[in-house]
Amino acid sequence: MTSFEDEEQTQDYLFKIVLIGDSAVGKSNLLARFARDEFYPNSKSTIGVEFQTQKMDIEGKEVKAQIWDTAGQERFRAVTSAYYRGAVGALVVYDISRRQTFDSIGRWLNELHTHSDMNVVTILVGNKTDLKDAREVSTDEGKALAEAHALFFMETSALDSSNVKSAFETVVKEIYSILSRKVMISQEQRKQESASLVNGKRVILQGEAGETGGGSRSWCCS
Repeated sequence: MTSFEDEEQTQDYLFKIVLIGDSAVGKSNLLARFARDEFYPNSKSTIGVEFQTQKMDIEGKEVKAQIWDTAGQERFRAVTSAYYRGAVGALVVYDISRRQTFDSIGRWLNELHTHSDMNVVTILVGNKTDLKDAREVSTDEGKALAEAHALFFMETSALDSSNVKSAFETVVKEIYSILSRKVMISQEQRKQESASLVNGKRVILQGEAGETGGGSRSWCCS
């Protein structure tokens, strides 16, 4: 991620965001819809890890979201440590038409927190709202779980693109907002430190004229 030190320059920001959740909840299609506006009705489970980089403009700054997608199957769990490393955002996805994928959310959140920073910006995503007739998880249940874990929440459909862009942008914009506030605090602290050096007392070493190394010295202020 690029340094925030020079606020006057136009900077690029690179945020790593991970997609997690059970297999076949639509993670890959959410990414395909967001990054390329594509949908694959017969897509197979992701094997290994892949990522897409999507550019966004926030407050005149170019922000790049590097979105990582990996398989939800247990046999690929060995990739988790590297997969989560450096992530600052996460979409935790379940399928509204399969309750078991919703019941797995707690495990995925535990894994996220085990392998990454506790402050990762996270949104709970109930995908496949186009399958409304097969719904097994209500919107209220999703909201309640999100509130219990202090997460953002949104329901999406990769098929008809409902809320897909909003879900990703919610995470990216929140990350940017948090980092911007940290930069402002850091800059204010530097200003205060500079002011204290200018306006505060200087510590000097005072001794008698012609004093040699054997003379007594004392610290005092002026």
